[in-house]
Amino acid sequence: MRNKLLVPIVALGLLAGAAEAAAHHAFAAEFDSSQPIELQGTVARVELINPHSWIHLDVTRPDGTVERWMIEGGPPNALFRRGFTQDSLPVGTEIVVEGFRSRDGTLKANGRDITLPDGTRPFTGSFSTVGIER
Repeated sequence: MRNKLLVPIVALGLLAGAAEAAAHHAFAAEFDSSQPIELQGTVARVELINPHSWIHLDVTRPDGTVERWMIEGGPPNALFRRGFTQDSLPVGTEIVVEGFRSRDGTLKANGRDITLPDGTRPFTGSFSTVGIER
């Protein structure tokens, strides 16, 4: 009798865990790959926190107003392995971000690539953006 209950309980636990993980990390749930965006602005803050890093970017609009965008990047550990640290992107640095807008219309995007002032383009995006054409 114990074996008959064990299999369904383990299966239910695995399914629940997989659903939670997929819901949390699903690019398509939060961002729209059909809405590419390019932003140029000044780094206001960098957060290398789990599960995703964030670059806060001040973007000056044509009318002179400044919008603060939140750019989602890859997990901090993945960025560290690529050589990207907190010191790689100092506050005040002018960068260009290429990515995809949030579905809800807020000033948030998934940053696929950034271009630094010297022209280098470290990959700071999440792995879910690999293979998405611009």
